[in-house]
Amino acid sequence: MKLSTQPYKGARDFYPADKQLQNYIFSVWTKTALSFGYEQYDAPIIEPVELYLSKTSDEIVNEQTYSFEDRGGRKVTLRPEMTPTVSRMVAAKRQELGYPLRLFSMPNVWRYERPQKGRLREHWQLNVDIFGVESLAAEHEIILLANQIMINFGAGPSSYKIRLNSRDLVNYILADYLKIDQALIEQVVRLVDKKDKMALPAFDDSLTQLLGNNQTTVTRLIEILNTNNLTDLPTEVKNQPAALKLANLTKMLESSGVASLVFDPALMRGFDYYTDIVFEIFDVSLENNRSLFGGGRYDGLVGSFGVEPLATVGFGMGDVTILDFLTTHQLLPQLPSLVDVCVVIVGDEQLYSEAFATIRQLRESGLNVAVDFSPRKVDKKISVAQKKGYQKLIFIGREELTSEQYKLKDLSSGQEQTLNLSELIAVLHQQ
Repeated sequence: MKLSTQPYKGARDFYPADKQLQNYIFSVWTKTALSFGYEQYDAPIIEPVELYLSKTSDEIVNEQTYSFEDRGGRKVTLRPEMTPTVSRMVAAKRQELGYPLRLFSMPNVWRYERPQKGRLREHWQLNVDIFGVESLAAEHEIILLANQIMINFGAGPSSYKIRLNSRDLVNYILADYLKIDQALIEQVVRLVDKKDKMALPAFDDSLTQLLGNNQTTVTRLIEILNTNNLTDLPTEVKNQPAALKLANLTKMLESSGVASLVFDPALMRGFDYYTDIVFEIFDVSLENNRSLFGGGRYDGLVGSFGVEPLATVGFGMGDVTILDFLTTHQLLPQLPSLVDVCVVIVGDEQLYSEAFATIRQLRESGLNVAVDFSPRKVDKKISVAQKKGYQKLIFIGREELTSEQYKLKDLSSGQEQTLNLSELIAVLHQQ
């Protein structure tokens, strides 16, 4: 049987240019998280399946996890997300860690779902979480950090929206204001969470059927879901503590220079562990009109491991969705080759061993040096160097080794210089 050259469906091969671009994304993530005082951590890609059974949405656990039995008979899962894992880690050292605790990671995660634009089965995800802060300062800092990432990628405030909502407020609206039966609330939340992916008539019909044809309740709920300003909510609703808290957070963010904030009562965030304020960054372009990433407060997850509960706010941002955003808005940088100079050996293989002392000194000076010691003709070597994106070439043959004078060629300008080794190193470090 002929083996396929394609990667597993929904996963990616990363050739050097692809990996360099991914590393650029990682570098922006890392730089921003570090600038806010967050520390990096990591964890195993395999976890016991029980970790997700009560802490992740049913859809992910039942339909999207890669779960199997290991050779010891233990049921395990390739992590579909990082939040349960970091909560487990914090719970394991609940009394030892200092708070507020600021953590970030960039793991790869796996979900068995249909590959499509913005969604793959394997992706890398920035996870940022702050533990031990009960006040709105946690949401304020986390959303500031998320917004700063967008700024650091070069995104303008008109290219995305920051949607805000409160699960506390949703619970009040459904249970107290609309008097929806408690047994139905979870189903209503799941339906509303899918609202943006459904045609409006289909959503209205599903909601009407779910609420037993109670048209008054359906109409009132849809009116609320179509509201995009807290002040437009019914008086009884907007005076609730959850609504006032959301209004206060909005003011805090606006006073900190965060633009494009919008109230979205239909924003649920699918995970079951969210307990209060949730948020989402949304691409407003017509070409990529979709959620980019989001997060919120989940105060109960650490406590579910049998330790004292711990207030927590965090978010996750995937590399696939942010790459689509950067592509759509033409924000992809032109990344230069990481090779500072390529040494072209002119002559037989014996010259390579004789030139190695010179090559070593170039590397020891801090330069990234590639060597073309192939038997190809010089013109062909230059052509390959251009294809690889190299900018500088040093030609070393018998004459250069004897005279200790080396020709440096700039492929972008065509300029050539003849220099000794010290001069070569100095010139290359200046450019």
